[in-house]
Amino acid sequence: MSQQVVRRGGARLGGLVRRPRPGAGWRPALRFALVALLTAAWVGFSVWVSEPWRSDLRQAIGPVMAWVIPVTVAYIPGVVIGFLVFTLLTVRYRVPSLDPPAGPWAEGEWAPVTVIVAAWNEERGIAPTLNAIARQTYRGAVEVVLADNNSTDRTAEVAERAAVRHGLTYRRVFEAEPGKHHALNTALETVATPLVVTVDADTLLHDEALAYLVARVAGRPQGQHTSATAGALIVENAGANLLCRMQDWDFRLGINGVKRTQAAYNSALVAQGAFSAYWTEDVRAVGGWPDAIGEDIVLTWTLMSSRGIVQYEPCALGFTVAPEELGPFMRQRSRWARGMFETIRTVPPFRQPRVLAKFVAGIDYLVPFLDIGYIFFWIPGLILAVLGYPLIVSWVSMLVVPVTLAVYGLLRRWQERNVFRRLGVRREEDVGGFWSYLFLYQALTSSASIRGYLQFITGTTRRWR
Repeated sequence: MSQQVVRRGGARLGGLVRRPRPGAGWRPALRFALVALLTAAWVGFSVWVSEPWRSDLRQAIGPVMAWVIPVTVAYIPGVVIGFLVFTLLTVRYRVPSLDPPAGPWAEGEWAPVTVIVAAWNEERGIAPTLNAIARQTYRGAVEVVLADNNSTDRTAEVAERAAVRHGLTYRRVFEAEPGKHHALNTALETVATPLVVTVDADTLLHDEALAYLVARVAGRPQGQHTSATAGALIVENAGANLLCRMQDWDFRLGINGVKRTQAAYNSALVAQGAFSAYWTEDVRAVGGWPDAIGEDIVLTWTLMSSRGIVQYEPCALGFTVAPEELGPFMRQRSRWARGMFETIRTVPPFRQPRVLAKFVAGIDYLVPFLDIGYIFFWIPGLILAVLGYPLIVSWVSMLVVPVTLAVYGLLRRWQERNVFRRLGVRREEDVGGFWSYLFLYQALTSSASIRGYLQFITGTTRRWR
């Protein structure tokens, strides 16, 4: 089979290219082969053991739905969960060294960095964000650029005062055209440092976050160029209400677990605008942030397809403000789902030059089936089971609950030991929030995602806020 190969500065980025052996641990290709084999065995076992379930469904609702329901409710989730679990069991996290990394800057020094803070009417939150940037332990030169997207409040004035108060190297770039990507691209034109970091105006960085992020993005695993690195996010306002508590668990367990899985194959699929680092020349080479709902997703996939790999650093920790009301939360998750569809259309997974990136990005093709299966089969099945008709939700499909508990337990323990303890971060146990996240949260996110898919299909006018 012919494989697409992209060259960056003479280096082959794609195809079946043999990479140098890692300093420690398995080759990503070897890990992928083993994980794929284990996942296939797990799903094959699930198909075999669930034959009585399919037989009951076939007698009750016909042969087609006897396969559609198990595929969406059990088999596809088995593929996704199995791939995640087996990957995390075979990968070992290594904290990046906080010695100055090598690069196109003075030896023994840290890279000069530009931090872009995109803002629109953020007078209430911009000062704490700049305060957190000023507290960074990063030992290189840092310039902060406020990408002001035509704010009509006191954002510029408050930011200026905070920057002066903390002695930040600071300037403001104004962009009148609405749209976050316009503000980011206007600021990008003024960047003179080799690395650029984006931080949302409602994201507070841990004191060591920037150092860990730069150390990871400047690394070259197996000699490959790292175009971008996503930082880790948890919820700043987790104590606001139950919705925020559930979102906190989602960031800690769901999003963190998925990003670690993707990064094990050098293919973190979202270097999110809320906190990520990029090589400036790479972002410029692909035309900057695109005009898309998920501008950070499209940018990430474009970088992977033409410039290099994308990593994730769990210790580059930021605290983001989550939506506190149901309406804004549902709109946010609809935008995320629509952004995923836009990315698949713009940069299809099969066009990724690296074989592993094709498969990792291709998993996104399965995500809509998870949402459809949950809303249209799993929830009605639970209702029928409570009423005494356990046809759709059988004992086989209910096995997902203990498996999920085990997976979340491992993810929580890993984060507590490898991230929170190292950074001195303490989080409340919040048992009630966890159980709400386990049993209620997916219904909200899947509903919002289906809405986003329909908006994409029908061409509804895009809104960033």
